[in-house]
Amino acid sequence: MADHVTEKREALGEVLNGDRLVSAPYELNFRVDKQGETLCKKKLSKEDVSKLRDAVSKDYYFQMYYDDLPVWGFVGKVDRENKLDPSDFKYLLFKHIHFDILYNDDRVIEISVQSDPNSAVDITEDRDIVVEFSYSVKWKETEIPFEKRMEKYSKSSSMPHHLEIHWFSIINSCVTVLLLTGFLATILMRVLKNDFIKYSHDEESADDQEESGWKYIHGDVFRFPKHKSLFSAVLGSGTQLLALAIFIFLLALVGVFYPYNRGALFTALVVIYALTSGIAGYTATSMYLQFEGTNWVRNLLLTGCLFCGPLFLTFCFLNTVAIAYSATAALPFGTILVILLIWTLVTSPLLVLGGIASKNSRAEFQAPCRTTKYPREIPQLPWYRGTIPQMAMAGFLPFSAIYIELYYIFASVWGHRIYTIYSILFIVFIILIIVTAFITVALTYFQLAVEDHEWWWRSVLCGGSTGVFIFGYCLYYYYARSDMSGFMQTSFFFGYMACICYGFFLMLGTVGFRASLLFVRHIYRSIKCE
Repeated sequence: MADHVTEKREALGEVLNGDRLVSAPYELNFRVDKQGETLCKKKLSKEDVSKLRDAVSKDYYFQMYYDDLPVWGFVGKVDRENKLDPSDFKYLLFKHIHFDILYNDDRVIEISVQSDPNSAVDITEDRDIVVEFSYSVKWKETEIPFEKRMEKYSKSSSMPHHLEIHWFSIINSCVTVLLLTGFLATILMRVLKNDFIKYSHDEESADDQEESGWKYIHGDVFRFPKHKSLFSAVLGSGTQLLALAIFIFLLALVGVFYPYNRGALFTALVVIYALTSGIAGYTATSMYLQFEGTNWVRNLLLTGCLFCGPLFLTFCFLNTVAIAYSATAALPFGTILVILLIWTLVTSPLLVLGGIASKNSRAEFQAPCRTTKYPREIPQLPWYRGTIPQMAMAGFLPFSAIYIELYYIFASVWGHRIYTIYSILFIVFIILIIVTAFITVALTYFQLAVEDHEWWWRSVLCGGSTGVFIFGYCLYYYYARSDMSGFMQTSFFFGYMACICYGFFLMLGTVGFRASLLFVRHIYRSIKCE
């Protein structure tokens, strides 16, 4: 067997995915059957044998592509016949594999591979052995049209019993949402109606009554938050990530990410993120100027680095780890250059353009009430009105709506499941957005009702708290569900999951704030502000 291998040229997405394909020595010519064709003779040293035995005991498998159709099979197997003691197990290495290929007219439709357990080599002991690897090929005709050849792979994730779970989780989430929405709508409508009636009566009755409730902080509710620049940057990045998620879903629903379109998702993420950065620039600058901020250039820089910065630092660290372990997850220098080029030539200019566009179309911050000169004192509040207990309350419901779907996504990102039911995922995503918006509005109302007028940051933190919950789920998944081990796997898992959860935090925080802003404007518009 030749020791040198020819590498395949990879597209950007494939490289990001960690795929490094090489050409295999099997010759599968169209409609040529082969029987017991010798592939090569290979002398295996003791080190090779112990490496292979380790691979067999860990259930390693190979994956090959023929005409873009994937095939996989195990390297060998552990023979455990009625033996309880692991030292008595026999380790077998398969040396003959058989390809079954179905064709229709002049197209390959399906390919499967079987290992022959009868022709296997015993590699239980460390010793030098010579192995002759061989293969056979059988071509059969089929009626399946070429267009449907990918269906076999999509079915594996939407098996009937899986689909039932998905639908169950969706119906579960929908019921949660409806209950929540109904509950909120009735409470807020009744409470607000009572409030309005009370306040309109109050004005007619004597003015010497003690003031309380949300009406009496109308002079403070629209006082701009602290750290304006950071606040605007969070909104800018969050809006961009929301747009990114929606575009990705549109592509998925159109059917761009069919199974084994290797790396399409990564390519799309990089490209769409670069193209949507104009949205971030526009939103952030517009908000910053409405807050009467002056240094909008610094604000743009902050917006550009808010999500990319941590992502880039994490990436640098993980890439170093991957290079140290010489894993294929390490990105080659060329790919890093391409990504940096995209960042400098596409992302940054669009960010600046968005900023300039919003600077030229300056909008005033329309506050229904005038802000008083001095902030009102916030009364002493019980502990559960603090930021962290409120965040815990806010994150729990949206998280429970996506909990079941998360398991499937984790299994397909970190396991070997294939995820193809994007329509269900999209429904879950919309449910998530709605629940986040409603729960944040409710908490904002209860916050204003006790005369706590610092709702700006609170609404962002409460909306984004689902991101923290998802990170908590990562910890659970890592310890209870996955069998990851070693420094590299751990750092990759937590590094990238932290970035994703941070993205969720920004995105849902933006949703929460936008919903609260609409609500606050609405209720203060309907009372007479002096």
